[in-house]
Amino acid sequence: MEHTDLSPVVATPIISPDSVPLVIHTERIRTIDVIRGFALCGILLMNIVGFGLPVETVFPRLFTQPVDDINFKTFEFLASVCEGTMRALFSMLFGAGVLLFTAKKEDTFSGYTIADFYYRRLLWLILFGLINAYVLLWHGDILFAYGVCGLFLFPFRKLKLGYWLAAAGLCMIISMGKGAMTGLEMKEKRVGYLQAVAAEKQHKKPTAEQQTARIGWLETEQKTRFDPQKQAEIIKKMQSGYGTVFATVMPVASRLQSVEFYDIYFWDVLVMMFLGMALFNWGFFSNQIPTRTYVLTLLLGYGIGLPLGYLAFWDGVAWFHNPGAAIDADGFPFQALYHIRRASTALGHASLLLLLYRSRLVPSLMGGLANVGQLAFTNYLMQSVLCTLFFYGYGLGYYGTMTTHQLLYVVAGVWVIQFIFSAVWLRYFRLGPLEWLWRSLTYWRRQPILRVPA
Repeated sequence: MEHTDLSPVVATPIISPDSVPLVIHTERIRTIDVIRGFALCGILLMNIVGFGLPVETVFPRLFTQPVDDINFKTFEFLASVCEGTMRALFSMLFGAGVLLFTAKKEDTFSGYTIADFYYRRLLWLILFGLINAYVLLWHGDILFAYGVCGLFLFPFRKLKLGYWLAAAGLCMIISMGKGAMTGLEMKEKRVGYLQAVAAEKQHKKPTAEQQTARIGWLETEQKTRFDPQKQAEIIKKMQSGYGTVFATVMPVASRLQSVEFYDIYFWDVLVMMFLGMALFNWGFFSNQIPTRTYVLTLLLGYGIGLPLGYLAFWDGVAWFHNPGAAIDADGFPFQALYHIRRASTALGHASLLLLLYRSRLVPSLMGGLANVGQLAFTNYLMQSVLCTLFFYGYGLGYYGTMTTHQLLYVVAGVWVIQFIFSAVWLRYFRLGPLEWLWRSLTYWRRQPILRVPA
């Protein structure tokens, strides 16, 4: 494949010294492209369930399948190894990208500073995210979240490594605290429900608080039960025309990008962005630390992250089979260690990739991943286009017709398309089509796109 240079060169972004300083020339850090390409491919592994199956009803069914079924095994692997980890890698690299972008000279050009370009870049990213959610109709878009979270990172760009780690830790504590509060509220609902049931058995009237708790708990239990009628209704709508699909997707996308984003994912994203800034400053992503350190990070990352992912998955199995028994058992909630688990596994993934990169054992694979990563913005939105056209009714209409393991064939097909497209495109162009558009909008000037011979 094209562009398989494996040299561990760390490049510094340089603003062109010519009379039009908005034209940016940047040597790329190949290892970052490799990891980004891997994360992008992995993100589709998780997103494919949302593209092809109704997320409002599918999880009770996925968690309660026979344990020896191939679809259960597939879901077990995805939930234990991939869930949250690929997005964590992507978020870390976004944090690294903040440092790379803001490392450009702070001099003003035509009245603009790097801060102007930075915030303009993020505002355009937010718009692209809204287009992905409300035009391409992918309700699981992450561009909007990254754009909003990125707005808060500029003041942190010049801190030292320890401060970034502290910021990541603080965001993690806030996120885990919110999760703990949710767990306590769930426990209170369960206790109130049991008290109400006990009172009725004794022919006593439950208190108002007990009645409220019982209603809340019954609603929670209802969400853990598979509803075939509701699933059939959603599938019918998603196999319809664009207008019906839009009306079906819009409430889900709006909830994810408003209430759930500000309540959950805002801190989720910031944890990994701050961690990514620290790791980049350390030299982790740019292939600058000793091999033995990568080996140690690989062993610790997988040694901590994979067991926690496995245990959290089986907590989910117990919950969806019998939420009452699960909460009454009062066992340790491994899902509470979500950020530790996904950060550890993500670092394991990255360390493995960097060790393979150094070994030069699979240069074609590394080059292919780097190509996909260099065109990550284009390829991410391409996944939305390809998958919605394959699954939704205004395309081929395969929504709700495939099992979990069959969805992986679609993933493999998209990977092949993106590996080939990225390699061919980069033979002739220095930027992906959407990367070029984004950069041109950021600097409000048409940027060079054709590859110039050395």
